[in-house]
Amino acid sequence: MSASEPRRRVLAVEDDAAIRELMRMHLSLAGLHVEESGDGREALERARAEPFDLIVLDIMLPTLDGITVCRAIRSEGANRDTPILMVTARDTESDTVVGLESGADDYLAKPFGVREFVARVGAVLRRNRPAADARDVDEARIVSARGLTLDPGKRRASIGGRDVDLTRQEFDILYLLASRPGIVFSRAALLARVWHGDTYVTERTVDTVVSRVRRKVESDPQDPELILTAWGVGYKFADVD
Repeated sequence: MSASEPRRRVLAVEDDAAIRELMRMHLSLAGLHVEESGDGREALERARAEPFDLIVLDIMLPTLDGITVCRAIRSEGANRDTPILMVTARDTESDTVVGLESGADDYLAKPFGVREFVARVGAVLRRNRPAADARDVDEARIVSARGLTLDPGKRRASIGGRDVDLTRQEFDILYLLASRPGIVFSRAALLARVWHGDTYVTERTVDTVVSRVRRKVESDPQDPELILTAWGVGYKFADVD
């Protein structure tokens, strides 16, 4: 982190005081300003009231679990688009999918090494820099197709005249597909363009984000008409009529 940059703010939500202190110490050494919470309800209140650059969120929390907190953060408040890194002792594939589908940007299972944790935090922050957005939009042109309108300058999406709330990654992947209708993007290509080749993100994450987008813009997510699957390859936006 450059000395000229303002310290970015992280909310670390973890009920284990020892792990929380470990997070605070190493993130502080990495140049981040860390605020802490050990309670789900308290963390949600803070996340709704004040903006952060990253939220590190444990799943198993008192008063409100991390999945509920994540979904609530994504629904309203100051951190609807803030990247969320979920941390939990549960590491089965189904738990990972639930965490990502709730709106998390990445997932780290306990026990984890400190170096991996700090590297994962850095990767999530890098791919969510505003500068990355500017690289990924096609000269900031507005895209309209099949009732969908995407304004990259305002980061605004609407379908049939109805505004749609999208996270940063959801908007980026939808914009990339919709701006090139009929062109098939492999999962690897989407990883490179939206996540900038982040080695910590897998192709499963691409599927999860596409699934989230479909639930928001398709009239029937199980039978999509906009974001189509190219079986064995990846995804494409439907051809323009």
